[in-house]
Amino acid sequence: MDEDERLLNTTRWRRSWKSYKAANLGQVAQKLLDERISPQQARFSEVDEVWNRLLPAELCGHCEIVDISGGQLEVQVDSPSYKFELQLCSSELLDELQRQCPRARLTKIKLVVA
Repeated sequence: MDEDERLLNTTRWRRSWKSYKAANLGQVAQKLLDERISPQQARFSEVDEVWNRLLPAELCGHCEIVDISGGQLEVQVDSPSYKFELQLCSSELLDELQRQCPRARLTKIKLVVA
């Protein structure tokens, strides 16, 4: 294949590609923030606020919400004794979180020791 033929084939190949319009990265990031992150953040911050109101201050200082996904609230606890204490009241906590934060659709609390 000579040089002219290769050049012709290359230009044909490039024409077959769809042309995409350039997007402003700031606009794409803002759209992602508005459509995905902000609504999720609003739900999760509500759960965090209720969680902190429900727990005594002493217990709050030893646990932290690390994830909410698939209806599961994952809480990291800094010692097994606090994990046990939370396990004792987890069904009541879950009931109250479900009542006060219905949009979060929580079904389970998972406690993990850090």
